[in-house]
Amino acid sequence: MAKTILSWYPKDMELTAETKYQLLLQISHKIRDTLDLDEILNHLLDMVQSVIDYDAAGIFVLNEELVHPPYEQPRDLIASVVWRGFDQRPPGADPMLSLGKGIIGHVIRTGESVVITDVRLDSRYVEGRKGTLSEITVPIVRGDRATGALNLESDKAAAYNDRDVEILRFFADAAAISIEKAMLHRQILEKERVEEQLSVAQDVQSRLLPDKSPNVPGYDIDGTCISTYEVGGDYFDYIRLPNDRIGIIVADVSGKGIPAALMMAAFRALLRTQARSDAGPAHIANTLNRLLPDFTGMEDFVTSTYGVLNPLDGRFTYVNCGHNPPMLIRADSSTESLKVGGPLLSILEDVSYDAFEVTLAPGDMLLLYTDGVVDVAAKEGEEFGVERLKEVVCRSLELPVKEIIGEIVRITQDFCGSKSYHDDFTLVLIRRKQLTAA
Repeated sequence: MAKTILSWYPKDMELTAETKYQLLLQISHKIRDTLDLDEILNHLLDMVQSVIDYDAAGIFVLNEELVHPPYEQPRDLIASVVWRGFDQRPPGADPMLSLGKGIIGHVIRTGESVVITDVRLDSRYVEGRKGTLSEITVPIVRGDRATGALNLESDKAAAYNDRDVEILRFFADAAAISIEKAMLHRQILEKERVEEQLSVAQDVQSRLLPDKSPNVPGYDIDGTCISTYEVGGDYFDYIRLPNDRIGIIVADVSGKGIPAALMMAAFRALLRTQARSDAGPAHIANTLNRLLPDFTGMEDFVTSTYGVLNPLDGRFTYVNCGHNPPMLIRADSSTESLKVGGPLLSILEDVSYDAFEVTLAPGDMLLLYTDGVVDVAAKEGEEFGVERLKEVVCRSLELPVKEIIGEIVRITQDFCGSKSYHDDFTLVLIRRKQLTAA
């Protein structure tokens, strides 16, 4: 099927944005239609060959991505998932290749792509087949680290260049999404009872959420996510971007439990892939709105606020997709609910999202939150509401951001008379620090 789309495409030309979209759409259909990882990744290698010639190819992942307890194997070993064109199982298969050994091991260890014009002149090369003269390997990145590699080998010297690196990275991102979904599904199937499945999904969700606050000079940033079920639909994240910028996302995925966790994983992978391309928030929202329906059901949707903070001047460029409006709290305690933006993601096809911008002056704060924060209800049915949220934040301005979040949690729990909420409770608070006297 790949050749029906790409057989006409000259292999010496750059892939256009539209062609990349068509490729990703085709891959997303394959991911949706099957949970067989080998089938998906072999299909991916077929598509690669429609764009870049190779005589041998393989997709490799760290052993920790494939092996789980009680199976005890060293986690710094690399295993092949799919491969073709080798005389025998390639290095990284059996015996397994150590992290840092060979070109594949080097790429996974460093997270950097490698192009070798002549393998005979590179001491890192480990022979996996007779006839290979040149090789290209790019990392497969999940989260913030390389956990695998996509490798091509050619019988011609100098067969690959920087253009091929860019194209291969696109396919490596698709492989990361495929591996992510396959791993999540396999983890779920490993549990026999619903309670055990929920426990696994909770662990998956905790790994999708950031484990620490970002260190951004001149800013104090923190967030929290409290789920009502063992797995909820709320999500937040921080994404490091070029030029010291940082992407910040707060989202609410429809549903609960395992389906919400799987949808959250797909949303996170798609968002990070787009953000790493350095696309703007509006472009990312428009792309996600087109792609998400291929990963979700007919009635599934996502609300979100995604923004990019430029620490140098305090500009926060954001797009809001059917989500609660961000709350701006100025240093003088004045507050403002920012522009809402467009509709939910994955519901309407013919919609265009626009980005907005706000500048944080020293002492200003920006609060991103899900509806569970303001919809907290007392026993009498009265909701906590936006005004009470503003009051809590404004009378806590002297506290560090982490303590302000703690105050919001404490007061909302007192309001509803319980330590647990009826809906997921997620927020991220950003403060630009006051300038200190020289």
